[in-house]
Amino acid sequence: MADLIEQGRIPTVIADDVHIVYRVNGGGGGKGNATAALSRILRRDKGEERGVRKVHAVRGVSFTAYRGEAIGLIGTNGSGKSTLLRAIAGLLPTEHGKVFTDGQPSLLGVNAALMNDLTGERNVILGGLAMGMSREQVRERYQSIVDFSGINEKGDFITLPMRTYSSGMAARLRFSIAAAKDHDVLMIDEALATGDRKFQIRSEARIRELRKEAGTVFLVSHSNKSIRDTCDRVLWLERGELLMDGPTDEVLKAYEKETGK
Repeated sequence: MADLIEQGRIPTVIADDVHIVYRVNGGGGGKGNATAALSRILRRDKGEERGVRKVHAVRGVSFTAYRGEAIGLIGTNGSGKSTLLRAIAGLLPTEHGKVFTDGQPSLLGVNAALMNDLTGERNVILGGLAMGMSREQVRERYQSIVDFSGINEKGDFITLPMRTYSSGMAARLRFSIAAAKDHDVLMIDEALATGDRKFQIRSEARIRELRKEAGTVFLVSHSNKSIRDTCDRVLWLERGELLMDGPTDEVLKAYEKETGK
């Protein structure tokens, strides 16, 4: 570790043999059946998991991320990319292994919750405060967040409730709020898949700025072009296993050869 720091390579995330298992209740006894519910509780007390299906979503993944890196995560649907990011963010426990982070990881996903009954304006304020910005910082950055998102280009949408937004508008606003702050570790889950090419170019440029400001960026995307334009390193996952970890072009060429994508 000391040698890495001396070389200017400061670790921000260490995943050490990470396993993540989901447990899905297979049902039995019917909803609202008190007798069935009591039976399940008694079985749990005895350490039994009858009727519970286990999904091993991430299997023994290990890697170290460093300050200043932009790392792409690729793989087919269900390969464990989003699950791994949620574990790094501290939102999912590991079944086995550990995740160590330096600083506070921030996860931005297109499904991240915004308050639909509040205006975009209120969501910008609350989102900024939730990320640790002061009220003064939110006020200073408010207009640049709105301008970056582009949601006001065709009308005063920022004053309307979020429920009136399209999914693309909401995703652009989420990214703009998150990108207004410098992050120790920023994880972006498919955020660049929304919006027009103009917004994608702005987003990619902002990610490069975040890297220069000494942060680490993880990007999950099905767009190989976005990965190539943004990332210098790629992790390839399939069925929860890390198949390859290396320079972007090297990993993407192997992925495209294997999958035809």
